[in-house]
Amino acid sequence: MNKLADQLAKHEGVKRFAYKCPAGKWTIGVGRNIDEDGGLGLSDGEIYTLLNNDIQRTDEELTNAFRFYEDLDRVRKDAMINICFNLGLTRLRGFRLALKLMETKDYPEASVEFLDSLWASQVGQRALDIAHMIQYGEYPDEGR
Repeated sequence: MNKLADQLAKHEGVKRFAYKCPAGKWTIGVGRNIDEDGGLGLSDGEIYTLLNNDIQRTDEELTNAFRFYEDLDRVRKDAMINICFNLGLTRLRGFRLALKLMETKDYPEASVEFLDSLWASQVGQRALDIAHMIQYGEYPDEGR
């Protein structure tokens, strides 16, 4: 950092979570006004930087959580990242049978198990897309 950045961090404070500043505006980081009413929000670049960081973190979580994960092809890894991103690792672990089927490479049955869930009924097309990725090892828009 430079002196100005250090000074701004000192004066504004550094907050990892959104908070209301004294003016009542939603703020994050070092005084970044993200309030819908007149705030800066986030740029597309900042949004995708956060997203890419979250994808990397989720990939690392899955690598550490499931031995079979490293052996998956890229599309099936992406499917697992998508589910974990949505549910979190704790809730993903609740899909015991689906995960066992992933481990044994029974991808058609694993996709059925993921679809046979409350989660799938809640997220609709997202679950259908992910199930396709798991079953066929391709993104839905790639065709068969």
